[in-house]
Amino acid sequence: MFDLPFSYTANPSRVVFGSGTITQLPAELERLGLSKPLLLTTAQQVSQGDRLEEILGGQERVAGRFGEAVMHTPTGVTEKALAYAKDVGADCVVSIGGGSTIGLGKAISVRTGLMHICIPTTYAGSEMTPILGETENGEKKTRTDPKILPGVVIYDVDLTMTLPVSMSCTSGINAVAHAVEAIYAKAGNPIISLLAVEGIRSITSALPTLVTSPSDKDARSKALYGAWLCGVCLGSVGMAFHHKLCHTLGGSFDLPHAETHTAVLPHALAYNLPSLTPPQIRALASSLSLPDTDTATPEQIIDALNKLYDDLPVERGVQRFGMKEEEVDKAVDIAFRNQYWNPRGLEREGVREVVRRVTAGERARVDL
Repeated sequence: MFDLPFSYTANPSRVVFGSGTITQLPAELERLGLSKPLLLTTAQQVSQGDRLEEILGGQERVAGRFGEAVMHTPTGVTEKALAYAKDVGADCVVSIGGGSTIGLGKAISVRTGLMHICIPTTYAGSEMTPILGETENGEKKTRTDPKILPGVVIYDVDLTMTLPVSMSCTSGINAVAHAVEAIYAKAGNPIISLLAVEGIRSITSALPTLVTSPSDKDARSKALYGAWLCGVCLGSVGMAFHHKLCHTLGGSFDLPHAETHTAVLPHALAYNLPSLTPPQIRALASSLSLPDTDTATPEQIIDALNKLYDDLPVERGVQRFGMKEEEVDKAVDIAFRNQYWNPRGLEREGVREVVRRVTAGERARVDL
């Protein structure tokens, strides 16, 4: 049984999913009556911009290209991209890549009203959320607005085939984190819980296969499908402690996005598990394919996550990415500003211990 009462709002977004679907971009633009797209990439993904330009019919068929998208969507880069979009007379933006490029596309779209078409190449799930996280003056802040949600998302499994294994794993766990929080979100509901369970199960079953067989197309398809569902979950019901802590660590300490989510997930979940309801515990147990969901314990859920991490080439801590032990208290102070709702109240001693464990990269345990 699920918790009552609840409300459910579906986010309107067109999804094209399959293999080779990137070639449908011209048809999508034509359907929307658009003809002057601004193509967005990172500096490392210029070749993907080349591919889009070729598919669209050449340089004369695009308004322009902006290849300076970076992690955490700094407002300075957004202002530069906005000026360029105006100069070239773009009537829409097309972002290809991961969260950095998609974030920039969202930032431009919500400020200008231009249609945003996303072509994800990772499993981050940002493309399915009406949420924008931006960094300014060393602090990352988020806002939610239906206008932020991209209008069209083209998922092409072929674009993920060369995604490095380590990046596939951290990107996949990042998506899993979206769905885990959705299961116990304040606005949670049984529809989103179903999507969350399916999304988590799809990704966590696919990732170990990708470690041993990176070119397994079925596993790549399952991971991308799961990322889509997990993104829908985050975009529908909001965020809690996990995302607040990730935004703190990423925005204020310049830590990599997916790797930070990977390190935080088991510890933030361990902190919250004692306060979750039986239906939420059962949903988490089912998502991780535990044999008996009705009797699953918080310890078994965390143990399942720990075992998954054992099979993946991921870093459990963020110290390797530049976080220092002496910065733990500073991170806790920032995390307590403008707190997100959370099923368990944020207690400074417990939160500090979570941040310490995330920094050190310890195995998660339910003892907070």
